[in-house]
Amino acid sequence: MRQIYSIIVENKSGALARISGLFARRGFNIESLVVGETEDPTISRMTIVSNGDSSILEQVEKQLNKQIDIIKVTCLKEDSKVTVRRELALIKVSSSHGNRGDISDICNIMGAKIVDMSRTTITLEFTGKPEKIDMLLNLLSPFGIVEMAKTGMVALQKGSGDIHQK
Repeated sequence: MRQIYSIIVENKSGALARISGLFARRGFNIESLVVGETEDPTISRMTIVSNGDSSILEQVEKQLNKQIDIIKVTCLKEDSKVTVRRELALIKVSSSHGNRGDISDICNIMGAKIVDMSRTTITLEFTGKPEKIDMLLNLLSPFGIVEMAKTGMVALQKGSGDIHQK
């Protein structure tokens, strides 16, 4: 079972180390970790995706709520009806003169953007739901994926409410 934690933290030195250290000390797995400033430069948002059974995930939430740097922890659902989830992927694909058209067609259909091209590779940029990135990778794998970097998931709750509201 996967859980998305949207965590509002004080933007202070060492906050990331303390929170990731909590996961390491407790033996909790982090699938994805993304951190960035919010609209308020004194506050950062962490999006952590973790997995485990329900009792482990409940324990993770309790431990996070005990941390000094954390202002608020919200558990988000993977359901697209209530949560917007996105990842960015940069994908370098092996290419030749003969298959560039096929790769370009896949990019156009999936909404990926070609950001670099050499004689032997094409680098793509793609932002979307994690499942769509997996679909794109599956379509590109026959050409040979040379290298890839993904940001990890960022997520927000849909609707007019925000995480600061109680």
